[in-house]
Amino acid sequence: MSKRNAFYAQSGGVTSVINASACGVIEAARKHPDAIGTLYAGRSGILGALREELIDTGKESAEAIAALKYTPAGAFGSCRYKLKGLEENKAEYERLIEVFKAHDIGYFFYNGGGDSQDTAHKVSQLGEKMGYPITCIGVPKTVDNDLPITDTCPGFGSVAKYIAISTREASFDVASMAETSTKVFVIEVMGRHAGWIAAAGGLAADEETDLPIVILFPEVAFDQQKFLAKVDEKVKEYGYCSVVVSEGVKGPDGTFLSETGQRDAFGHAQLGGAAPVIAQMVKDNLGHKYHWAVADYLQRAARHIASKTDVEQAYAVGAAAVEFALAGKNAIMPTIVRESDSPYRWTIGEAPLAEVANREIMMPKEYITEDGFGITEACRRYLSPLVAGESYPEYHNGLPRYVRLKNELVPKKLKEGFEV
Repeated sequence: MSKRNAFYAQSGGVTSVINASACGVIEAARKHPDAIGTLYAGRSGILGALREELIDTGKESAEAIAALKYTPAGAFGSCRYKLKGLEENKAEYERLIEVFKAHDIGYFFYNGGGDSQDTAHKVSQLGEKMGYPITCIGVPKTVDNDLPITDTCPGFGSVAKYIAISTREASFDVASMAETSTKVFVIEVMGRHAGWIAAAGGLAADEETDLPIVILFPEVAFDQQKFLAKVDEKVKEYGYCSVVVSEGVKGPDGTFLSETGQRDAFGHAQLGGAAPVIAQMVKDNLGHKYHWAVADYLQRAARHIASKTDVEQAYAVGAAAVEFALAGKNAIMPTIVRESDSPYRWTIGEAPLAEVANREIMMPKEYITEDGFGITEACRRYLSPLVAGESYPEYHNGLPRYVRLKNELVPKKLKEGFEV
């Protein structure tokens, strides 16, 4: 096998464990110096390749790379930038190949969700057509937990843990003040089309901790009358109620309750806040005092309370991506394969990028209670192992110590720039 360089990029919304995947990729590559030369990282994701802004990860110490496993967000920068189809925007794909060729890059590791896996798949196809073979391996990542084939997506377990803990703690707070103050607390979580994160709020209540929690899933059309009746029922029984609402909750006509009318970089509807809409609805119709919060970036950046399972899986898929590439595999993505729930056991599998790209997996009906406002025991069995365990970062002066890399760019070899 001839020695080639490699390119790694982080894409889309970052997570508390995406750097653990980067750590897995880089450490695995360093174990094979005879096969992989320099491993470059794209500054700001795929934009780094298009602009020929390549970071030399070889300039980072082993200690700094190891610290990535405990550092949230994207150490090399990420971006929301969707490459269009090959026919409608061939120039961008040709530019990627041009940059890869200039820097002798033979391996492309793309860490992201469905759109990113689609890009990796297209690049592998274009490389063949242009006579420049490039091994493309997708590295799964998305807090939405909506990639197909893989049992779970790195990034999700930690968000689920954060939301479960936050919902439990906030419920204790509301219970303390419900006699004279807030009776309904609403927390909005991420999840445009799939309600996996919202479902995690259901873990806040268990056989030892009885809490009144109402969950609003994107998979269940919002029925105002039924929702208000459920909240009123909980308040009458417990004196208070916590509502976990997914940002992607839709009305019977399919319109997002919080849609602003704007679009993001991927063309998705920009959502403007379901929590205040739901909270005001409770106030206007039931008269209860309320508080609402939007977990927003906090839920995906909370490395201090990350799931140990999630951290280990994020690292594993990164390392597996390199091993797959060196084994001659192409256009595939490492997956998490669940072998058993209790005790929880998992292994690494693989899936063709063609079967992963641009597909979303929603919450199964059997995971949502019949009334549409809670999670079933089957869902609890699925979720519980994913939030298990702690993997605390090192603390200094009472705060977590996170690494900041040098991110030194290598000299450009192409004369002309590329506008994006």
